[in-house]
Amino acid sequence: MARAMKATLKEIEKAAEIVYAHMPPTPQINWPLLSRRTGADVWVKHENHTPIGAFKVRGGLVLMDWLRRAHPDVAGVITATRGNHGQSIAFAAKRLGVTATIVVPHGNNPEKNAAMKALGAELVEHGRDFDVASEHAAELADARGLYRLPAFDAPLVSGVGTYSLEFLRAVPDLHTVYVPIGLGSGICGMISARDALGLKTRIIGVVAEEAAAYAKSFLAKKVVETESAGTLADGMAVRVPNADSLAIIVAGAEDVMSLSEDAILDAMGHFFTDTHNLAEGAGAAPLAALLRDRQGMAGRKVGLVLSGGNVDKTLFARVLER
Repeated sequence: MARAMKATLKEIEKAAEIVYAHMPPTPQINWPLLSRRTGADVWVKHENHTPIGAFKVRGGLVLMDWLRRAHPDVAGVITATRGNHGQSIAFAAKRLGVTATIVVPHGNNPEKNAAMKALGAELVEHGRDFDVASEHAAELADARGLYRLPAFDAPLVSGVGTYSLEFLRAVPDLHTVYVPIGLGSGICGMISARDALGLKTRIIGVVAEEAAAYAKSFLAKKVVETESAGTLADGMAVRVPNADSLAIIVAGAEDVMSLSEDAILDAMGHFFTDTHNLAEGAGAAPLAALLRDRQGMAGRKVGLVLSGGNVDKTLFARVLER
């Protein structure tokens, strides 16, 4: 298996200095109605309360800070995304005076696309899914002389790991925390923070059944690609796992669960009715996982990472109709 990129406490705390220059820590809230619904003592980490409505902004800020110091002559960057990573790069690039080109697949969330454009990014639509868009980003980087930024890298892990450090320091006695997996920076940051603090919290990754590459790979302990990633949870719509993130997940996670589309839609609705927060599919998936695990988690203190709230109105209309 590939080398791991787990972040140290010093690296996460240094990343926090960069992040907090642009945003405050996000809240972690104990919601009584969610606790009643699940039978657990539920704490939610609200990464929907960042300047871009998702946790990815932390990694973008740290990655671009690294780029400014390591490659000060870079004038333009390019990356691929389903939306939140792209917003984070556009947000950070604008503050550093660097141009950002973002490649998204056709049919991507129109409101995430609009947000990236509003942050000053050039948007390029290409391919059927994230993995094809990522290949095209590599081609454009060579053709245009742009610096290609990955969607998983060590600075991203330490950057997004700052939310986990906040969460675990605020609620250190969590029995289990559920974390959605896209390419893995979020769960790898959680594993890094948990280990750096010397805690025993169980970490469970969550994916969609329609994009189950990480669940299959976790069981096989090697990268297993899938033919498609057609889930409504665009933040988890990945066909090809990253080998470095998988190494950390296999070593540090308790399990990786796969959730149905209906379970994710229901959880999006529960977040709205029980907390009046919008949760996109990936952000709601941890709640769906807890509901499936409710018998084993009864009475335990449990953490849910609400990774983002950038759901488009058409999809959310489906949630309300349910």
